[in-house]
Amino acid sequence: MTAMAALEAPLLDVHDLGMRFPNGHQALRGVSLALRGGEFVVILGSNGSGKSTLLRCIARLLDPTAGSIEVAGEDLSRLSGTSLRRARCRVAFVSQQAILVRRRSVLANVATGTLGRHESLATSLGFLPAEALPCAYEQLRVVGLRDRAMQRAGTLSGGQSQRVAIARALAQQPRVLLADEPVASLDPEAALDVLALLRSLAGGGLGVLCVLHQPDLAVQFADRVIGIRHGSLAFDLPASALSPSIVAALYAGEAA
Repeated sequence: MTAMAALEAPLLDVHDLGMRFPNGHQALRGVSLALRGGEFVVILGSNGSGKSTLLRCIARLLDPTAGSIEVAGEDLSRLSGTSLRRARCRVAFVSQQAILVRRRSVLANVATGTLGRHESLATSLGFLPAEALPCAYEQLRVVGLRDRAMQRAGTLSGGQSQRVAIARALAQQPRVLLADEPVASLDPEAALDVLALLRSLAGGGLGVLCVLHQPDLAVQFADRVIGIRHGSLAFDLPASALSPSIVAALYAGEAA
């Protein structure tokens, strides 16, 4: 993170976020965090700690039951309908699985990321607007796969598929990129490649918030590391300050 980025207002400002599911389970309790452009921040926590729920609430894939989620100064937690759909373009989400349409080309998969900006009857029927293609080519260049544009997505390796998913997310032209365990299904070399890509995207001014299970990778790539335990914020530290004792306390008594 640059010194200038440290002085900027947060792109993402989450305040006192709570999430109680209909069955009564309290998944999040008063979580607050900020993310600035140029930052790569990793969230650590055991299974069931609430870290993935946190990301899904920020993306408004789940509706939080308390708190606020401001993206570039606008509170997503108060929006609905068309206003929410438009605002969500500022927050892109990458999941553990790439979830590509295997029979379609890599280019077509990436171009679907632009559809939030090109709402029409044609796009609602699955047609891609011609103006989406230059953007898709550019995002494939960013992730190093422009030469695979016309290849069927189903022929890609796991690491390539995840990079295509990131390119599709970038095609939204987001301010914030959320990545939920993006390397959990990848081999070690591909995992390092994907995390290096996310690190470079943050270096370009995007705010990147990423859930990982590997503290060593968090230390290697992140600017800051956030710990979530029992749905609450356990710590928010520079990656260089993450010690084995802090990690051990985070996971103590938790299910693997």
